[in-house]
Amino acid sequence: MPLSATASSLSASTPSPLPPTPPSRSGYAAACYSLPKFPSHVRLVVSNPLHKSNPLTRYCLPMSQLGAPGRGVVRSSLIDPDGGKLVELIVPEAERDARRAEAARLPPVKIGAVDLEWVHVVSEGWASPLRGFMREHEYLQSLHFNSFRLDDGSLVNMSLPIVLAITDEDKQAIGNAPDVTLVAPGGGFVAILRRIEIYKHNKEERIARTWGTTVSGLPYVEEVISPAGNWLIGGDLEVLEPIKYHDGLDHYRLSPSELRKEFDKRGADAVFAFQLRNPVHNGHALLMNDTRKLLLDMGYKNPILLLHPLGGFIKADDVPLAVRMEQHSKVLEDGVLDPKTTIVAIFPSPMHYAGPTEVQWHAKARLNAGANFYIVGRDPAGMGHPTEKRDLYDPDHGKKVLSMAPGLEKLNILPFKVAAYDTVAKKMSFFDPSRVQDFLFISGTKMRTYARNGENPPDGFMCPSGWKVLVNYYQSLQNEELGNEAAAVGVKS
Repeated sequence: MPLSATASSLSASTPSPLPPTPPSRSGYAAACYSLPKFPSHVRLVVSNPLHKSNPLTRYCLPMSQLGAPGRGVVRSSLIDPDGGKLVELIVPEAERDARRAEAARLPPVKIGAVDLEWVHVVSEGWASPLRGFMREHEYLQSLHFNSFRLDDGSLVNMSLPIVLAITDEDKQAIGNAPDVTLVAPGGGFVAILRRIEIYKHNKEERIARTWGTTVSGLPYVEEVISPAGNWLIGGDLEVLEPIKYHDGLDHYRLSPSELRKEFDKRGADAVFAFQLRNPVHNGHALLMNDTRKLLLDMGYKNPILLLHPLGGFIKADDVPLAVRMEQHSKVLEDGVLDPKTTIVAIFPSPMHYAGPTEVQWHAKARLNAGANFYIVGRDPAGMGHPTEKRDLYDPDHGKKVLSMAPGLEKLNILPFKVAAYDTVAKKMSFFDPSRVQDFLFISGTKMRTYARNGENPPDGFMCPSGWKVLVNYYQSLQNEELGNEAAAVGVKS
């Protein structure tokens, strides 16, 4: 029975006997979050504090039970998505004219830009086995348990409610209709939502349970939830055609099925996913390249990196998607990451900044795309507290929660190693606590200051062509701000 490398520590000591049956993962304790390189005989040590014979018993499982090639290579694309198969909800081309004609006769519900991103996400199978916007029984399970049960009794992870809000006026206009048509922000039919269910949108409860706080200043809450309607409408989606944005980046928006085909095409026997919403610096690259070496040491022959930047809603001060994609392309062009073993694609999900709750969604979606390893770092999906000078979430809780998350047992979690600028070696290196004085931590704020001022960071922090992309972006912002100030002065005078 394959078991994921989560909440684990590694030991090269003499293997202890295996228990008669593998322990339940619900009791795993986080013992160590740094995975060094290790030889093939090393065994995974899993802590299960709920084991009745000894609350501190630690089980040793050979690497072959992790899905490593010890018992034969299993192609990454053959890893089952949640629920057993990808749920793709796009109407076949031959049926689209008939569906559009039907859509014209149904009550219309206009959706927003972020709602459209969720239609995109669900239609391609990222949220499999979800078949549309959540009905109330799915919503409550997601909100309270971060998961829900299928008809066969199996459990799948679903940590973020994927819901569609409507207004009182929408609800009244829908009446008793069983189906509605979703209309894009700019007009045009997007999808039919069938067998609908309308239920109350308790915003305060949703916010409190998703973010763990109702403090003001949460970006997704202020932009999406607060202005939304007081009702939620769930149902099965039939999306009339693939969602496109016509922004020059659609070729990066590979669906889970397209990614699986690409993994097969490249002969991948392992896929490790790395999500980010920031530019790639050489510390990120060090981590990704080191992870590939780790997987090669485990016995994999061709691990493929899925570099998967988030492409949906982000907060106002994050670097825009187009700029990030240009910067990422420079990283590959400069050979910082190997184009032969790296796939760069856009993950279409909106960003919640909901910390440990959201990181489960990020991991689950990559599992559905065929990834069997997921890199998790410090404070994943987190942000600074909106009103206090501290992180909103404990920076270690994301990886700890992933190690115990229901429904993610088959996904191997690879904890982030901390990288910083080594002033002696003059490059990004893994942090060595015995040489604290030699390391420089360059924060996002510091990086933005460098770029705004047209300054270069220390040599080896980021590839020069990638850095130039950021400098051009931040200086364009600065020029825009100066232009706005000048225009304001002109109006006053």
